[in-house]
Amino acid sequence: MLVAAAVCPCPPLLVPEVATGAAPELDAARTACADAVGLLAASRPDRLYVVGPAGAGATGTFPAGSTGSFAGFGVDLSVRLGVGRAADRPLPVSLAVGAWLLGRADAPVEGRGVDEREAAEACAATGRELAASADRVALLVMGDGSACRTVKAPGYLDERAAGFDAGAARALGAADVAALLTLDEELAYELKAAGRAPWQVLAGAAENAGLEGRLLHEDAPYGVEYIVAAWS
Repeated sequence: MLVAAAVCPCPPLLVPEVATGAAPELDAARTACADAVGLLAASRPDRLYVVGPAGAGATGTFPAGSTGSFAGFGVDLSVRLGVGRAADRPLPVSLAVGAWLLGRADAPVEGRGVDEREAAEACAATGRELAASADRVALLVMGDGSACRTVKAPGYLDERAAGFDAGAARALGAADVAALLTLDEELAYELKAAGRAPWQVLAGAAENAGLEGRLLHEDAPYGVEYIVAAWS
């Protein structure tokens, strides 16, 4: 059963070594993420899953001990997901950022990479599976909102982005499972909102769990929506 969840953005810039001189610009987001992850630890989960968007070849399960690297961003920094033997597949970036946020997790931990185009019901089914895997399950859910908030954003300016992000932030802040499951898959893809699928995994996991949500942070630096929320 799901007992707690933390929702965090997954830009590599969240890692100070990657952000270098721009690191202070995301200090508020980092602080909020640390608070949300702290609530996961306080929930004393039997099992912890890190869920994040992944591209082709990087979906599915990543066992404890899986490693990720930020070498592709010019930084000699590696991270490990929990404790265990290194796996053959490297963590996708979203899960590597999650592993960095977690540090050393006390609970058994596993990663799940979710295809950004995964249908809502399939995402929800994955969430239900994760929630049923132990008596006390916690999720660290990684994912960004739209990348189309300004003309300098990765996806340029799209007038639909602000409304989409506002709806997602409301749903995540209120632990509104039904609202998350109705997020438009095609619109999310067009707006480059990589968090849509992981958020719907969370929605499936939280069905009938009776959790309450709290929005800890929302901002759109660089034209990309970053949302931090805690469910408990």
